[in-house]
This record gives sequence, structure tokens and C-alpha cells, in this order.
Amino acid sequence: MPPKLDPSQVVDVFVRVTGGEVGAASSLAPKIGPLGLSPKKIGEDIAKETAKEWKGLRVTVKLTVQNRQAKVSVVPSAAALVIKALKEPERDRKKTKNIKHNGNISLDDVIEIARVMRPRSMAKDLSGTVKEILGTCVSVGCTVDGKDPKDLQQEITDGDVEIPQD
Repeated sequence: MPPKLDPSQVVDVFVRVTGGEVGAASSLAPKIGPLGLSPKKIGEDIAKETAKEWKGLRVTVKLTVQNRQAKVSVVPSAAALVIKALKEPERDRKKTKNIKHNGNISLDDVIEIARVMRPRSMAKDLSGTVKEILGTCVSVGCTVDGKDPKDLQQEITDGDVEIPQD
């Protein structure tokens, strides 16, 4: 049998959920059941926390558990931030499948997203993080300032486009 959990210890649990929806308690149970928490209640807390800003988007949620109390915080991925910056209308996940995001965002939006993602980026400076976000724009399928994100990456590498240092 595994050792008994110390209730005062802080445990971080990461879960991918669709914002604003109460996920299946069965998917949460194996992760938070051993910590002595109710999966149904935590599912409702997550839905309440993500309903405002992240409705309909897949986001990673961090549950910080201490003394059988869970604190919910959203850890957005680059893709979630890019899709949010596109400001697309709400969609019902069950009705529309395989959505193509063919919008356009500005370079300022990309730089803002890069600043948010900076602590989790592997790049040495902000221009590298901006290139990472542009790579995400390629996979999401949107354009940046009306241009292909790959071209913009090349322009940053060549020094044609200036990215602020901090």
C-alpha cells in the first residue's frame, strides 16, 4: 500500500480541461481522489474559474492542494492565448468539430503573448519567445499582421523586424 499522505503538504496537480464546462468526475478521480478531495466539487470549481475568460477553449489548470483544500489557477498554453487573441465568437464544442482558425492577429498581440509565456520559454531573450509564439500561430492556422508567421520569423532572424528587449 502507498504511504499515507501528509495533509499539510502542498501538492500541485495539472489537468487539461475545456473552459467553462464541468468535466467528467471520472477523469479527475484518479488524480485527486488519493488527496482526499471530491472530484465532483473540484470539477465545479474548475468550471467556475474557467467560465469567464476561457469558455470553450482547452486550457491547463493547476490545482494547488493543501489541507484538503484545492486552489484553482489557469496555466494558459501558447495555443490557448493565440486563439483567445483571435477574439472568435463562442462555439459549442459538441456541434462544431475540426475548427480552422483563419483569423489575423497583430505583432503587438504576439509580443504580449510572448511576455506572458516568457517564464516557461526556453529562449534566451524575448525575440526567441516571439518566434516560438509565431510557430504556434503557424500550427493554429492564423496570420500575423496579414503575413504568414513563417515569413515573420525569418524577418526577425534577419533583423528586419525589431523586437523590444524587455
